[in-house]
Amino acid sequence: MSALICIDMQNDFLLPESPLCVKCGMACLPKVQEAVAKARANSVPIFWVIREHEPTGTDIEYTRRHLLEGTGAGATLPGSEGAKLVAGLEVQPGEHVLIKKRFSAFFHTHLDLMLRRLGVEHVALCGVQTPNCIRATAVDALGLDYKVVVLSDATASKNEQVQENNLEDM
Repeated sequence: MSALICIDMQNDFLLPESPLCVKCGMACLPKVQEAVAKARANSVPIFWVIREHEPTGTDIEYTRRHLLEGTGAGATLPGSEGAKLVAGLEVQPGEHVLIKKRFSAFFHTHLDLMLRRLGVEHVALCGVQTPNCIRATAVDALGLDYKVVVLSDATASKNEQVQENNLEDM
């Protein structure tokens, strides 16, 4: 069985006014929508992976702590508009939502347990950003013996060169 894992397709990563905007992120949205539609049409389980952080910044990587530390305001805050899925994507009943704190969708989440309980052996990854969250999730999935496909046209990076280099390297 296969599953679709849709990573970080949130306003804070896709809208241009966000400090975390992935510049080429919106370009992959139509292909992400297409992948989601195909998964739904074929009863493939869908996992929506959402990145959220405490307002204090205590659970964010040190490289991003400045976005939250001491201010109580910033990106990927639970319940904020920025943490929501971008317009054009929405969770349907029966689909799974996981909150993550780090790059990999497997790190300190119950994704592996849920996939195994469903009998999933193959995972397809889409979303942003390829050199960080897509790549970390792909590497962890391989380490857990899943067969992994990165949907190259349904993923994005800050620019085409970074995207191409990472896809080639994976």
